[in-house]
Amino acid sequence: MSTDAIKKAVGYKAAELIENEMHIGLGTGSTVFFFIERLIQRCKEGLKIRAIASSEQSFQQAKAGKIPMLDIDTVTALDLAIDGADEIDPQKRMIKGGGGAHVREKIVATMSHEMIVIIDESKLVTALGKHKLPVEVLPFARNAILHHIDKAGYQGEFRKKTDGSLFATDNGNFLIDIHFDTLRKNPEQDHETLLHVPGVVDTGFFFNLAGRVIVGFDDGRVVIKP
Repeated sequence: MSTDAIKKAVGYKAAELIENEMHIGLGTGSTVFFFIERLIQRCKEGLKIRAIASSEQSFQQAKAGKIPMLDIDTVTALDLAIDGADEIDPQKRMIKGGGGAHVREKIVATMSHEMIVIIDESKLVTALGKHKLPVEVLPFARNAILHHIDKAGYQGEFRKKTDGSLFATDNGNFLIDIHFDTLRKNPEQDHETLLHVPGVVDTGFFFNLAGRVIVGFDDGRVVIKP
């Protein structure tokens, strides 16, 4: 199966878990795109839900498909959040933020009774750290923030758009992508160290948030891991 076909199968499988009257958190990314696509179809077939989105991209897709959207500031709890991951290890620790929305995604995940993670098998890793770690930082004194991150022992660079300008998140902040030389033995400690750098908003490490994990395999299987 092609990568897109795997992602579509996983996204569609996740959409079948949504029940009437649920409040849903919509993640961000290429696999979530297919989840929202199928959710739009199910709503047209009569499914009654309400949703919030973790990014402008997902919001616009859901809104265009006429999924009823909630005002994020009127909601404190969700039934489910559906989102992808860049990496996930056997302890369900993750690196997220390839699309630049990890801070909002983490907020949505913590609002939810369960975060369902939807991935293809390439995202399964034995240890985190092969993928770059996004760190969202304030624009104020951004180069000083990068300097302090480097002093803490992490090699990072600002994410840029194709035209060379700095990538800005939906929050109006910048991203520093950290590239690790080795797989991380203690990602929790990495996370805490980075959080203590003034100006860091949050990292792309996700701990103790994933519930069920839906994995798509090259041979066409879609497996739900509890």
